[in-house]
Amino acid sequence: MTLFYPNGQPYRETEIRKEALSQSAVDYSHRGMSLEEDLNVTNLYYIKTDQAVIYKKPTPVQIVHVDYPKRSAAKITEAYFRKASTTDYNGVYRGKYIDFEAKETTHENYIPLKNFHGHQIEHMERIQRHGGIGFIIVKFTKSDEIFLLDASFLSGCWSLSMQSGGRKSIPKKLFQEKGHLISQKYLPRIDYLRVINDVYF
Repeated sequence: MTLFYPNGQPYRETEIRKEALSQSAVDYSHRGMSLEEDLNVTNLYYIKTDQAVIYKKPTPVQIVHVDYPKRSAAKITEAYFRKASTTDYNGVYRGKYIDFEAKETTHENYIPLKNFHGHQIEHMERIQRHGGIGFIIVKFTKSDEIFLLDASFLSGCWSLSMQSGGRKSIPKKLFQEKGHLISQKYLPRIDYLRVINDVYF
């Protein structure tokens, strides 16, 4: 079975072998893949096992020029990526709307706040005000640790950074104290639903 993003683009990995679905042993053979790739495979697993429906949002594109070589065909010859209006992923789990941003950092002990944008903070604040679940998933690549942190902490750090002399990053210590370490294994690769169950339900 082939699954697609809402914009019609196929997942990079479209098949999960049946024997892999029941594997529970930890396997780090996927190290080196990007956080996005691992999350896409994880979300595919959640869909195929009917646990949740969560997709990566397509990147908005501004089409500038289109050629029409035939009446029945159109060819885009110039287009530009536009800044994403909200966050990376959204969907539904156990009747709740899920919305989150995923980032990687090569810094050992922090992630710069410049990796996020004001409109993303506002978006996640709205999600939480309306009863949805909003959070960020951050991978510290040097230690290969992945954390889930509630969006309220991101919002708090953002507000402090706006003050004169405010910190311009989120320390890893905050993830360790207020966030939740996500287990990594073969399938699902980044089992963030387990954390959501513990934290939000």
